[in-house]
Amino acid sequence: MMSIRIAFLAVLLATVVGSVSVRAQSGKSGPVSDADGQRDCSRLVASGNPDYPPYLWVAKDGQTLQGAAADFIKRAGELAGIEVDVVYSGNWGRVQQHMRDGTIDLIAGAFLTLPRLEYMDYFYPAFQGTRTVIWTHDNLDLRYSQWSDLVGIDGLTVINNSFGQAFDTYARHNLTISEVPSLEQGLQMLSLGRAEYLIYEEFPGKAVAAHENITNIRSYDTPVSTENLYLTMSHKSECNTGELRGRLSRAVFDLVSRNVMTEMLEASIQEWGDQTN
Repeated sequence: MMSIRIAFLAVLLATVVGSVSVRAQSGKSGPVSDADGQRDCSRLVASGNPDYPPYLWVAKDGQTLQGAAADFIKRAGELAGIEVDVVYSGNWGRVQQHMRDGTIDLIAGAFLTLPRLEYMDYFYPAFQGTRTVIWTHDNLDLRYSQWSDLVGIDGLTVINNSFGQAFDTYARHNLTISEVPSLEQGLQMLSLGRAEYLIYEEFPGKAVAAHENITNIRSYDTPVSTENLYLTMSHKSECNTGELRGRLSRAVFDLVSRNVMTEMLEASIQEWGDQTN
């Protein structure tokens, strides 16, 4: 009789532990499994650059990302019959490492580079175009008009950032550029005269400078590069199948053809302003 009770308790304990495990996995911090422990591909986990307003920034809950890119990837998921959780999973470098590991499924906004093709697939067409510019202190004039104007000058950028394959290759062989953990830090260093220039995208740079009340910097009209933002999927995601990629690709194409990003961007600019004022 005692052995039967022990066996019953063992089965009950295993059931409870299994239930807790599934519930833990179903939170917004990671991939979701069903009751049998199999990956549930009706719900995907996305992340992105958290220092990227109005496209992405950390929500007040400290656990999710919001912004135009988050809205776009969620809408694409809805059209494809998929729920997408856009989570905060660390800085941009860590997000990319999570994609290499397959601990997240999607990135809501990445430039196309050759190294990134080794660990993630891109959905076409791009959902947004961007301009990367040179930022300096407002009392310094580099007279920037081409990449070679930066040779011999110490610059900054945010760690693990890319500004297009062509410029990345040129910078690696010809320029002296240090990396900082965040855009806020880079802009503050520039404001304090601790760097001669910063390379970053125009719109996010303006948004973060306004948020940090940095008014003594300027950007140059001539862009370093003009690049496109894409949705991407990790090669190691258990849900990365041709069928699912096809559904998401059709959704992205539909949204881009209807130019929905314009409306989303306008709404996010307003939301970012409301939160920072």
